[in-house]
Amino acid sequence: MDIDTDLPAHIDVEVQLDALAQRYKAAGGLGISVLNLIGGSAESLIDRLPEGVRGNLESATISALNQAMKAAHSSRSILPDQKSWLNQVATTAMGAAGGAGGLPTALAELPVTTTLLLRVIQGVAVEHGFDPAAENVQFDCVQVFAAAGPLSGDDGADLGFLSARIALSGKAMQAVIHKIAPRLAIVMGQKLAAQTVPVLGAVAGAATNYAYTSYYEDIAHVHFGLRKLAIDADVPHEDLMGRLAARMEKPVVKA
Repeated sequence: MDIDTDLPAHIDVEVQLDALAQRYKAAGGLGISVLNLIGGSAESLIDRLPEGVRGNLESATISALNQAMKAAHSSRSILPDQKSWLNQVATTAMGAAGGAGGLPTALAELPVTTTLLLRVIQGVAVEHGFDPAAENVQFDCVQVFAAAGPLSGDDGADLGFLSARIALSGKAMQAVIHKIAPRLAIVMGQKLAAQTVPVLGAVAGAATNYAYTSYYEDIAHVHFGLRKLAIDADVPHEDLMGRLAARMEKPVVKA
C-alpha cells in the first residue's frame, strides 16, 4: 500500500507556545543593561527632554511612522532583508551617530531608525511565510510597535499588540498609526532621552538602538509566530493568544 508522504507534520502547539512565551519574556532583557549604563530609570527619562520636545513627541512619532512605512516598503526592491546581526550593527551605528550630537542629531535619526526597525519586522514576517506587500501584513508590522519598548520593564503581561486586526479600509493604516502613536511616542521619547546623556550620548545611543532592534525582532517573531501557528495548527488565533497570555503569568525557566 502506498504511503502518502505529503501528510502535514504533527504540530506540538504547547511546545511552540512555550517557546513563544520564553522569547517574549526574554525580549526586554537588554533594556535593563541600557538603564544601568545611563544610570537612570525609564520613568524619569522623558522628564529629561525639553518641554517643547515632550509636547511634540506624538506628532513626531506619527510623522516617523508614516515616513517609515513608505521608505521600508519601497526599499524592499532595492535592498534585500539582512541577517539579524547586520541589522543590529546598522542600528547600533546609527544610534551612536545620533547620540554623539545630542538631541538635534537624535531627533534627526529617529525616522531613519524607525524605518530600519520596520524593515526588521517585515523581514521576520517573511521568515514566517507572510507577504510584506499585503495590506493586512503591513498593518501587523505596524502593530508590533504597540508592544512596550525595551526600557519599559514590561514583563510580557500586556499582549494587547496581538489583538485582532482593525477592519481593512482606505483609512485603516492611518487609524492604526494614530492608535499606536501615543504609546510608541513614550517609547521613542525614552530612547531620545537616553541618547542625550552627557558624555555617554554616543554609547547610550548605540546601546539603546541595539536593545530596540533586538526587542522588536523578538516581538515580531512572537507576533508572526502566533499567526503562523494558528494557520498551521488550525486553531483560532484568539484561543492561542489566551493560552500564551496564561503562560506569561508564570515565570519562564531559561534553558
